[in-house]
This record gives sequence, structure tokens and C-alpha cells, in this order.
Amino acid sequence: MQTAESMVHSQVEEGLYRQFGREQFTVQPTADSILTLWVPRALLSDILRFLKPQFSMLYDLFAIDERTRENRSGQPAADYTVVYQLLSMERNDDIRIKVGLSEPDLSLPTCISVWPNANWYEREAWDMFGVVFDGHPNLYRILLPPTWEGHALRKDHPARATEMAPFEMGPERVAKEQEALRFRPEEWGMEKASDDSEYMFLNLGPNHPSVHGVFRVALQLDGEVIVDSVPDIGYHHRGAEKMAERQTWHTYIPYTDRIDYLGGVMNNLAYIQSVEMLGGIVVPERAKIIRIMLAELFRISSHLVFYGTFVQDVGQMSPVFYMFADRERLFGIIEAITGGRMHPAWFRIGGVSQDLPEGWDTMIREFIDYLPARLDHYDKMAMQNKMLKERTVGIGVYTKQEAIDWGITGPGLRATGCDWDVRKKRPYGGYDQFDFDVPVSHNGDCYDRAELRIEEIRQSIRIIRQCVDNMPGGPYKSDHRLTTPPPKERTMEDIETLIHHFLNVSWGPVVPTGEASVMIEATKGINSYHLVSDGGTNSYRTRIRTPSFPHLQQIPLISNGLMIPDLIAIIASIDFVMADVDR
Repeated sequence: MQTAESMVHSQVEEGLYRQFGREQFTVQPTADSILTLWVPRALLSDILRFLKPQFSMLYDLFAIDERTRENRSGQPAADYTVVYQLLSMERNDDIRIKVGLSEPDLSLPTCISVWPNANWYEREAWDMFGVVFDGHPNLYRILLPPTWEGHALRKDHPARATEMAPFEMGPERVAKEQEALRFRPEEWGMEKASDDSEYMFLNLGPNHPSVHGVFRVALQLDGEVIVDSVPDIGYHHRGAEKMAERQTWHTYIPYTDRIDYLGGVMNNLAYIQSVEMLGGIVVPERAKIIRIMLAELFRISSHLVFYGTFVQDVGQMSPVFYMFADRERLFGIIEAITGGRMHPAWFRIGGVSQDLPEGWDTMIREFIDYLPARLDHYDKMAMQNKMLKERTVGIGVYTKQEAIDWGITGPGLRATGCDWDVRKKRPYGGYDQFDFDVPVSHNGDCYDRAELRIEEIRQSIRIIRQCVDNMPGGPYKSDHRLTTPPPKERTMEDIETLIHHFLNVSWGPVVPTGEASVMIEATKGINSYHLVSDGGTNSYRTRIRTPSFPHLQQIPLISNGLMIPDLIAIIASIDFVMADVDR
């Protein structure tokens, strides 16, 4: 019997085969069952244009260094692979298009004319792997410094500083680095003057309270009006994807906390669900509900930070102190359950680290009973404030189609009238058992993007209350052999479990060969980890698709022609953290 998903896949496949010929495609089975097709480089542009009406969003674009991969059965020969993952919200479907490249000729045509958000993704693939995209308007480094030598995600590039020569900063190096920092407007696609005016250039950041981290926007100004704005990222890059190649499957979990560092264990969830899919691990019901409860607590925590800083950026000082006080109260509950606050790294492959402590339900009930009245107070204090409305209503507007074109997800997309929430459209981890609404607005401006997140706090409270009222019994971790580590109390029962525990902690599980990714509705939009296993104790390739990365790319579209104070409101309304952008 065909499922709805397989029927959609067969329709897409048949359409491609009729248009281009079945012999042009190689189908690659994947653990996540996403239709994955290898295509010839010569047909890539035509195939992508053919798919655009059916798959309106370029969800992700990344590369893989295949040269040391051992288990590639059924895949075409390639030194490098470039992966295009496309998303159809109308059809609720995905497709992956893969192109294999040989090392002497690492080039592909750009697809910016099809999906404008390909710009940064292609720059990243060139920066990290050296893949050239012909026709790209500004193919220069995006995450690494301009003076960096080599391509960091290639397998022959060192993963540790100890594998590299000692760092030296002599006079020649200092001069070279200083020259690289020189601002040349023409290199940013800017003009110094027009026929009737001379432009001023202003750096907003990379260290500025309104850019929420180390983020720079180079502004071209005519008076106070923004003629052009160019976001500049990479100041917070830490090599999170490279680190995954040298960490075991479970020792990488704490690194995920630091991606969206306001999302806490929600980052764990995106990662471990992909590992569990590769390993065929079934998570117990109690563990699922505990995960959802903690994830929604962190959604509230993240949105409280957004709420306070958003209001502060547009001119109100007091609310942020109230909201951070509530966040501290929430962290007290999280700490009592997990032992950590912002980065507890508490989820595990197959479940969670430990069972809930005594009294957990009382703490959470008190908090979710207390918070709604506070939100009502904040609404009067902040969102109904006349000054805030004047600064945000009708500012930074984009349409639903523009949001999809630029890869916008989460509240930023739902503010344009699109109700796409992964928890509803593709329920994961047990969300199909919960009753909650997906808030939607239609103006697509700064005010709506803020208002939606506040309503999401109320919906998270509904979900958490259902978790508390209906928490199932049973184990908090799967007994699957790949679960890491087995419950410690069982290690004293027999020597085999003790050995299993020791090996999983020291070496980690051996995850079966394959590829998988699972989308989650993170605090800022859709987040996923595309994991490639070569049948070892760590990941061969970990691709982290974060929502903040494409969101910042859209800034010129919605800020050019406005004034600097408007840009501050726009940046505040996007809700991003630079660790989520730069990884």
C-alpha cells in the first residue's frame, strides 16, 4: 500500500523522468526516506528550474568531501558532493538533489536567479570546500577570515590547532591582516557617489548593542536614509561542523547546546533524532514527553529574552528586567531537573539523561500558573505602548512569497500568513499527541513578528500543562544497544552491561551507514542536522541547518530605503543569535 508521501515522491520522480530521461538520475536510499536523486552537472540548472514551481524554498545547500568515505554503495563516483535540499510547504514534501564533482574541476552554475537565498549558501560551500559557483556575484569568504588559507571542512584540513604550525603574528602578518580589514565600498557592491549626492558609509557593529552579538552591517547612507546594507557575518564562527568529525556520536551533544545558545536542549533534540533515525532507535513514551516539556520550557526562555531585548531596542528600558527575572525563575526549574541552566546537554540518544526528580510537577505547575498574568501585564506595558507601535508597525515588511524565497521559517514566516509549523505539519517526538494552536499574523512587519512570539509563549504553556497532567510512566531511556550510555543503575547487575556502558562512554556507539536529517520547530525557525554516517563511532559529515543564517541574509530587502532607527527595529524583530548563524 502506497503512503501519501511515497505517492508524492513517485509523482515528482515521474515528472523528472519524463522531462529529462530516467537514465539521467540515480536514486539514493536514505534513512529519512527523503527522495534523494543524483543528477549530472550539465543538467543541474535545468532540473532546479523545473523543480522550483513544486519546491518553492531552497531549504539548504551544502557540500560533502567524499574522498575518505568508505561506504558509498550505489552512489556515483565523486570527490565532492553538493547537496540541494528543497522544501515544498504546499505539498509538505522535500527533495534532495545531489551533484558529484571531481577534484580537478570543482565548479557548478549558481542558482541565485532561482532562489535568492542561495547566495550565502554558495559562498559557504566555496569558503569551506572550495566549490566555485559560476556566475555568483560576490564569491568571497563568509565565515572564515579573508586571509584564511585552505578550505576548513575538507578532510585534509587540520581539525585541531595542535595539528597546525604554531601561530605567529609578526610585522608582515599584522600588516596583511590590517590591510584585509580595509573597507572598500566597491568590493561590497556599493558606489561612493551618485550624480546628485555623495554617500556616507557607516559600520553598524561588529560590536554594537543593537546587533545582539558580533555581527556587522555595512551601511551606505544618503543622510539618514539607507541606500544599501550589506550584512557581514563570521565573527563568531567556531567550526561546530568540523568538531563533529572528531567527537563521538554522544560526546557531540554538548556542542549542540551552543548553536542556538538560547534554545538549550532543543538543539539536542534536532541532533539526536537524526542519530536515532540512523540507528533505528525507538524512544520510550515517557522520554518523549519529558523532551517536549523541556523543549517548550526553553522556547519560553528564548522568547522572554527576545521580548525584553526587542522592547529595549526600540526604546523601553524597564520591561527587560521584568522578563529576565521570569527567565531566571524558569532557569531555577530547569536547573532542578537537569542540573544545568542555559546549556544542560541533558538529552541523550534514546531518551534523556535521568528521570525527573521528586517535586518536578509542583515547580512547573506554579510557574505556568504564574506566567499568564505576567504576560498580560507585559502586553499593557510594552506591546500596547504607543511609541513601540510607531517604531514597529509597518516597518520591515515582507510578503509570504518573499519569505519563502529567502528561506524564512518560524515566526518570521508565520507573520506573513503562512501557518507552517513543523510541530503540526510533521509532528516529531510525540507532538501529535498535543492540543495547541499555531499563531498566525498577516502584516509581515516588526510588530507582528514580536506579537507572534508572545502568543507562542502562551501556546507553550498549554503544551507544558498537558505534559504535566499526562506524564506517562515507564523508562526514561531506550534499551536499544546504541543508547548512550545505558542506565547506570543497571551496570551493577551484570558484567556485560558494565562493559557496554564503558565502551559507549569511551568510544561511543557504532551507528549504521546512512544519511538522515529531522526538522524541528526550534525557537527561531526550522533547525535540522544532516548526518552522514560511514559506519563508525563518529559522524563523517554533520551539516547544521540553522534558521538564523538565511534570516540575516534578508536584511537588505526589508531595510533599504528606510532609516537607521528602522534598521534597529528590524534587527530586533528577527530574533537571532550569532552562534546560530556562524556555527
